[in-house]
Amino acid sequence: MAENKKNTTPKKPKFNPYWIYGGIILALIAVQFFGSSNFNESAKISPSQFFEYLRNGDVDKVDIVNKREAKVYLTKDAEGKSVHEKSISQPFPFSSAKEANYSFEFGDLQNFENRIQETKNNSTISTVIKYKTESNPWGDLLFSLLPFVLLIGVWIFIMRRMSGGAGGGAGGQIFNIGKSKAKLFDENTKVKTSFKDVAGLEGAKEEVQEIVDFLKNPEKYTSLGGKIPKGALLVGSPGTGKTLLAKAVAGEAKVPFFSLSGSDFVEMFVGVGASRVRDLFKQAKEKSPSIIFIDEIDAIGRARGKNAMSGSNDERENTLNQLLTEMDGFGTNTNVIVLAATNRADILDKALMRAGRFDRQIFVDLPDIRERKEIFEVHLRPLKKAEGLDVTFLAKQTPGFSGADIANVCNEAALIAARNGKKAVDKQSFLDAVDRIVGGLEKKNKIITPDDKKAIAYHEAGHATVSWMLEHAAPLVKVTIVPRGQSLGAAWYLPEERLIVRPEQMLDEMCSALGGRAAEKVIFNRISTGALSDLEKVTKQARAMVTIYGLSEKVGNLTYYDSSGEQEYGFSKPYSEKTAELIDQEISSIIEEQYLRAIKLLEDNKDKLTELANVLLEKEVIFKDNLEKIFGKRAFEKDIQRDLEEIEDAKVAEAKEE
Repeated sequence: MAENKKNTTPKKPKFNPYWIYGGIILALIAVQFFGSSNFNESAKISPSQFFEYLRNGDVDKVDIVNKREAKVYLTKDAEGKSVHEKSISQPFPFSSAKEANYSFEFGDLQNFENRIQETKNNSTISTVIKYKTESNPWGDLLFSLLPFVLLIGVWIFIMRRMSGGAGGGAGGQIFNIGKSKAKLFDENTKVKTSFKDVAGLEGAKEEVQEIVDFLKNPEKYTSLGGKIPKGALLVGSPGTGKTLLAKAVAGEAKVPFFSLSGSDFVEMFVGVGASRVRDLFKQAKEKSPSIIFIDEIDAIGRARGKNAMSGSNDERENTLNQLLTEMDGFGTNTNVIVLAATNRADILDKALMRAGRFDRQIFVDLPDIRERKEIFEVHLRPLKKAEGLDVTFLAKQTPGFSGADIANVCNEAALIAARNGKKAVDKQSFLDAVDRIVGGLEKKNKIITPDDKKAIAYHEAGHATVSWMLEHAAPLVKVTIVPRGQSLGAAWYLPEERLIVRPEQMLDEMCSALGGRAAEKVIFNRISTGALSDLEKVTKQARAMVTIYGLSEKVGNLTYYDSSGEQEYGFSKPYSEKTAELIDQEISSIIEEQYLRAIKLLEDNKDKLTELANVLLEKEVIFKDNLEKIFGKRAFEKDIQRDLEEIEDAKVAEAKEE
């Protein structure tokens, strides 16, 4: 019973310091209100009525207040008259002073005094005239302090907003602005992501798993005299799974895990970034062994001294200097491992990249066909799939896709299937999703003239014909003349995944890209602006052949590519004007040679090109089967499934040997 009574007892309200501020403001308002003479205000009259009462001898005294207001006091006889019955003053309850019967405001003081004097001379009256200056000290004080109170209040509000949550302290006070913003994941925080959720990335996952093993079983490595690595840098293209790997580490390590972004160190106040770095490592050392994960470290890790326009006190450089000291300085603690992720490793400071700070650089590449298959299997788990869905086929249709792209494909396929009223996500939904992501949304309502449509059809048929005839060109998947995104037509290819590229392969790809413009020239004997993207692609490839890969005989085995990025800030070209002219000639020569080659191929197969364009005009979308009917089986077809099986067999054999 006692416990029930205790539970039903209402909780007393907690004391709030704002109550004191509210009480002070109410007290000031009360003083202003009760201290003013407006509480028992006298009756208002006009100046003409006053002079009428003055001439009748009803006025005993007149007080002229602040040279603009007159307060009128009646004689005792006049107060008994019926005309003044509403003006008899009722004294204020707490005051013994008599209040004025009437009051009014006048204009010019000199004219008012002259008129009173004139009335007194014409009548035998003894009205007394007095001058007073009235003020309300409490009201004046309140109004004089009000601007300062407002300024201080606004300043406190802004400071609280700027420092809100900065240090996780009570109320996010201004004194906590130098505290770390890192989120802590420990045994009390459940992180559901594990290494099972990370498909593909075998090499990167293996190295990260080893770091987790270091923390779980340090004696296994230190007993042989080894040291636990101090840091690992995850480097890779956007969407390849760097942050996902870090999440898996947080879920698997079972040690305190501090996660934050590189931009969390940046603040408008000088010295805050360095202070947050110190606080972060202090917390990590207190909870060691622990892991610190800094996502997008290039926000603070950019190479120092590259920007000559920056001032002598660069906040970002101060933050980087503090990070370098904490990672490997005099007071370094080896029980704290730093993980970092970036897709711009080329701009990071060399002092940050050296061994002893980041001992390991883990490259997270775009997945190959086998890894894409594993990633698809992970993202297909929550989907309602159609029976017999071939995951290997989906992996083959998405070359160059990152893990994030594949997740997007699966989500788009589910949305497309639901939009079409299907009860399961089938193969066609995935193909439509790939088209939607690569090319953009279909614009079937776009108005295109018959001449333009015919030109687009021959342009796309030219791409398809040339790529079908060349050995190293990517095999065709689909051609469409339905506008999609910013393009009026498109051709989808399935490029071969190569580790090295040879000159003949690059030349075949360039010839295929120029097939659209060549078809316009062959059929219409005129060209259009529709080949802009093709020309851009071809020009980049030709320039890369000559200036980067050294594949031009005239220029020679030279490269003008600088992987360090140091020439970005230079003002001189790494070659002479004569060499520049030679490079331009070579680029132009390569492109023109492939353009003429495409024209020759299309002239030799003009009837098949026309037949293909007519089919495309009729159906708007054609596939590989349509080309096989016109051109026959492609002689250079490669069996990707066979290659995939060979890779799997090689992996199994390697595992058995180990």
